[in-house]
Amino acid sequence: MYKKIAWKEYTPEVLEQLESFSADYRRFLDLGKTERECVLQAVTTAEKAGFRDMDALIGSGARLQPGDRVYRNWMGKCFMAFIVGKKPMERGMNILGAHIDSPRLDIKQNPVFEDQGLAYLDTHYYGGIKKYQWLALPLAIHGVVVKKNGEKVNVVIGEDPADPVFCITDLLPHLASEQMSKTAAKLVEGEALNLLAASRPTESEKEPVRDRLLAALKERCGLEEEDLVSAEIEVVPAGQAREMGLDRSMILGYGHDDRVCAYPSLRALADFDGVPEYTLCAVLTDKEEIGSVGATGMESLYFENTVSELLAMAEEYSGLRLRRVLQNSRMLSSDVSAGFDPAFAGVFDKNNAAFLGMGVCFNKYTGSRGKGGSSDANAEYVASIRRIMDDNGVFFQTAELGKVDAGGGGTIAYLCARYGMNVIDCGVPVLSMHAPWETVSKADVYEAYKCYRAFLKDAGE
Repeated sequence: MYKKIAWKEYTPEVLEQLESFSADYRRFLDLGKTERECVLQAVTTAEKAGFRDMDALIGSGARLQPGDRVYRNWMGKCFMAFIVGKKPMERGMNILGAHIDSPRLDIKQNPVFEDQGLAYLDTHYYGGIKKYQWLALPLAIHGVVVKKNGEKVNVVIGEDPADPVFCITDLLPHLASEQMSKTAAKLVEGEALNLLAASRPTESEKEPVRDRLLAALKERCGLEEEDLVSAEIEVVPAGQAREMGLDRSMILGYGHDDRVCAYPSLRALADFDGVPEYTLCAVLTDKEEIGSVGATGMESLYFENTVSELLAMAEEYSGLRLRRVLQNSRMLSSDVSAGFDPAFAGVFDKNNAAFLGMGVCFNKYTGSRGKGGSSDANAEYVASIRRIMDDNGVFFQTAELGKVDAGGGGTIAYLCARYGMNVIDCGVPVLSMHAPWETVSKADVYEAYKCYRAFLKDAGE
């Protein structure tokens, strides 16, 4: 049911559009390997599409009218954009919500050390990863360092072909009999994920290689060791997203979870033409991979506060009116799903699995074992989504994350459902999810874009 191979239905014209969109998406991945980099791209895309900075407008006392486009950059890590609709905002908004953080390694604040003639950067892993997958790969560092005087230094090392890269070493198989007897979870400990960064000594006697590393950091970025205390530097796979397969039907890249939903969401809003009936919104949020906590996670009130500001600029604000706006809204929690992998078929229920090339995927509920922690969309809302997809010729499928007792996961859906709004998870099937390199189908990426455009246009009361 609801599973058709999208590729079989595409005309040459549609295939051309698909390839163009896929190329744009790969560029987004290459330029957005951190949440901060994604926000910078989102701001550029929004401003080209006529969106104005909401904070600047608040300061000027501007009033918003139907059709006005505004965005907000929250702490450089979250992005929200709105198109004001004709109907009162109390009637609810059509919201696309994705996250732009991805599993990775973070450089610790006191990271530099030397051991037996090698210098390292110490890391702390972020999000759910299989630690052994990060060994013996070319790695890059991306991030920002803020000096005491407020100066921000952006750091990207390992992406330019002329750049050096980094790696975390692994044990040769000849000496790995004890290592290989361990479970995958214990194959490498978190504290062993040390980034090899230098091996050439200076003339100093105490820690000559460590001193060489610090000197190189100062020469390249103008940074002192103390500056790393106020830094956010992430370790990610080095290299570009690539077309995958001899038929070029897939994309291999870092951070598909969840930028493969974030980019189509952003584009769907930016590409909207005209004045919508209902106010439209796209939210690109941070910290989903670690529970949506902190000032930039959906657990915080930054989204609610921003909607309050929007309401005050477009209509007369009141606490009750804000509650009505949120309660009456409709949302697609734009997040990825597990693609069926024949190599690991035993953890999937084939009748309720997502398959590559069969379109965007709806997960009525996520959670784990007995739907623990899930946001379960009601049948009426699912029916309305089915109608929108069919009316707009969107290829879609429904799925669960895996077999009932195999495990599970969650998204930001439950956090938005707290307001009483209708929410359903909707995203792209991914192979090798949370690995350094993940795989998606170009067809599913394109269908996600079509889906999000259709939802923004046609969702309503």
